[in-house]
Amino acid sequence: MKSWHKLLAAGCLALPLLLSACESADEASGNKTENSASSESDPNRSTSSQSEVKSVQTVNGEIEIPAHPLRIVAEEYLGSLIPLEVIPVGAPGLTLNNVYFKEALKGVADTGDYGKMNLERILDLNPDLILSANNDNYAQLSKIAPTVVVPWGNLKNAHEELTYFGELLDKREKAAAWLQSYDERIAAARARVEQAIPAEASFSILEVTDKSIFVYGDNFGRGGQPVYQALGRKAPEKVAAEIMEKQWAEISAEKLPDYAGDYLVITSNNLTLEDLRQDPMWGTLPAIKNGQVYVWKEERSWYYDPVAVLSQTEELAAWLAPAV
Repeated sequence: MKSWHKLLAAGCLALPLLLSACESADEASGNKTENSASSESDPNRSTSSQSEVKSVQTVNGEIEIPAHPLRIVAEEYLGSLIPLEVIPVGAPGLTLNNVYFKEALKGVADTGDYGKMNLERILDLNPDLILSANNDNYAQLSKIAPTVVVPWGNLKNAHEELTYFGELLDKREKAAAWLQSYDERIAAARARVEQAIPAEASFSILEVTDKSIFVYGDNFGRGGQPVYQALGRKAPEKVAAEIMEKQWAEISAEKLPDYAGDYLVITSNNLTLEDLRQDPMWGTLPAIKNGQVYVWKEERSWYYDPVAVLSQTEELAAWLAPAV
């Protein structure tokens, strides 16, 4: 998946915003978590003694998992586990650094690189369930513990994610309660923006690197979920169908005016709004001239789990409608 490849190949905003994001994550999760590696669960205890199991259908066929897993290794979907008050015993370092909920993951073991988790570390954690979005290592992981793979894109939004994992982990009531709060906060942010921004105003989700410009749809991070899904805004009509079908595409500088909407949400680790204004190409765009641009770093825009999307939506609503 390109987003992971870019992060791995390459390798917050101001402190008040970071604290705000952490507070939002705490609120979203109720600031109460049930660590799957709690003192009630001995790390060295064999999980084979758990007699209660259930069958679930996955992309790898029907498998049996513990009905109430205690020691979960999660390669992904931490933003759906935290609202359910479930903390894994291990996760890749990249996901542990998610600014929207990393405070809730203190003490969780680093299982290595995303997509290439360290099998020895996972084995040492004695998991009884492994969750992943990547099927490449299924054969190896499933030898350690029952492994449920949910490929990216199968779950389209916060409701689908929380509902799925609420069923999987027998946390249906917690999922429903969190989603009710999520819906209320999203609705409030959306109403705020609708009062301030005309319905016909178009929005573009872009990422700018040293050599490339990328455009994104409504389910590939960079702000697409909060802008297009949560706030209900529209992409430029000329390219909307293409963007939503492809979800991401690299575009040339010459094509930028076709993809640039009335409002721009731009991911860049180096550029500032002033840099864009001074640039002979970017400076000609109406959104730049009108100051209708939001620039944030990859470490804040990249994530699109339910906790991140909620925080991002409220952050962008505060920018779009500061006085409403």
